[in-house]
Amino acid sequence: MIAVLGSAWALFLGMGLLMIGNGMQGTLLGIRGDIEGFSTFEMSIVMAAYFAGFLGGSRLAPEMIRRVGHVRVFAALASFISAVLILYPSITEPWAWIALRVIIGFCFSGVYVTAESWLNNATTSENRGQALSIYMIVQMGGIVTAQSVIVLGDPSGFILFVIPSVLVSLSFAPILLSITPTPPFASTKPMSLKRLFQSSPLGCVGMFLSGGMYSAQFGMASVYGAQAGLTVTEIGTFIGAIFMGGLLLQYPVGWISDRVDRRLLILGCSVIGVVASLAGVVLPPSLSILITVGFIVGGMINPLYSLLIAYTADYLEYDDMASASGGLLFINGMGAVAGPLAIGGLMTAIGPRGFWVFVGALLALLAAYAAYRMTRRTAPSSDETGAYVVLTPSVSSVGLTAGQEWAAEQQDEE
Repeated sequence: MIAVLGSAWALFLGMGLLMIGNGMQGTLLGIRGDIEGFSTFEMSIVMAAYFAGFLGGSRLAPEMIRRVGHVRVFAALASFISAVLILYPSITEPWAWIALRVIIGFCFSGVYVTAESWLNNATTSENRGQALSIYMIVQMGGIVTAQSVIVLGDPSGFILFVIPSVLVSLSFAPILLSITPTPPFASTKPMSLKRLFQSSPLGCVGMFLSGGMYSAQFGMASVYGAQAGLTVTEIGTFIGAIFMGGLLLQYPVGWISDRVDRRLLILGCSVIGVVASLAGVVLPPSLSILITVGFIVGGMINPLYSLLIAYTADYLEYDDMASASGGLLFINGMGAVAGPLAIGGLMTAIGPRGFWVFVGALLALLAAYAAYRMTRRTAPSSDETGAYVVLTPSVSSVGLTAGQEWAAEQQDEE
C-alpha cells in the first residue's frame, strides 16, 4: 500500500480533486436547472449530453494521445473542463448547457484514459490490484465529498461553479509536475459486438442496463431531489448516500462474487435493488427514507457494474480482454445516453417518483434476464473464474483492461 501511494500519490490527489469537481457539477446543474425553470425533459437531455460526450471521448481520446502525448492531452482537456464549469452559470439556456455537457463529458473521458494509462504504468502486477482499488475509492470518495461542498454557497449564484473550476485547475498541477515518466500508449482493435454478445449475452445486456442505472443516479438524482422539494443540503445528503452505498458495499459483494455463481449474485443484487426502488415509489420522500433507499440502491447498482465485467471476463480468453473492453464500454455508454432521456419522460408523465420507477424497472429486467441465462448454460467453477475487481462506470478502457488482466493473473497464481 505504501509503495503504491509513493509511486502514484500525485495521480490520486489530482483525480480526487477532479472527481470533487465532477461530482459538484452534476448535482449543481440539477438544482440550478430547477431554479432557472428548465423542464424535467430539458434537464434529461442536458444530463444525457454528458454521457454522449463521454462516449465520444472514449473513442477519440486514444488517437489524440498517440498524436500529441499524454501531457498535452491531459492539460488541454482539464483546461477545457475548468472553462466549461465557469460558463454554466454565465449562459443559463438549455441549448448551451447541452453543448457544454457534451464538451465536458468528452474531456473527462479523455482525462480518465490519460490518468489510467499513467496508473497502469506506475504499478506492477504485484500491486496493481491495490492501486486500482485506491483509484476507485478516490473516484467515488471525490463524488461523495462533492455533496458536502455544495452547501457552502448559493446554487443560484456563481461561487459554487467557481469552486469546482478552481479544483479542476489545481488537479492537474501535481500530476504534470510529478517526476513519473509518461507511459507509452498502445491501442487494441475492439472485438465486434456480435462476437462479444455471443461470448456473454448477460454481460452485454447487463452493461446496457447498468449504463442506464448509473446515468440515473449520477445525472438525474439531483433533478429528482429538486422536483421532490428537497433543500440543497438534503439533495447533497441523498446523492452522497447513493455513492456511499456503492463504495461500502463493493467489497462484500466482491468477496461473495469470487465464491458463488455470479449470475445468482447479479440476480440477488437486482432483486434487492427492485425492492428498495419500490419503497422509493410508495413511501413519502422524507430525507431519512431517501437516505436509506438511496444507500441500498446505490449499493446494489455500483457493484453490479464490476460483477458484469467479471462475469463477462469469465467467458473470454486472456488475450481477448483488451479488445472486449472497448465493446463493453460502448454498450454501457449507449445505455447511459438513453437513461436520462427515458427517466426524464417518466418524471414528466408521472412526477418525481418516475425516478424510482425507472431504476426499479431496469433492475427487474436485469434480474429476469439473469434468471433466464441461468437456464441456458452451466456456470464455470469458482476456481476457473477471475478475481472480482472494483471498477466504476467512469473507468476508461485502459483501467478496465488493466483490472481484468490483473484478475486473470491472480487466477493463474492460484
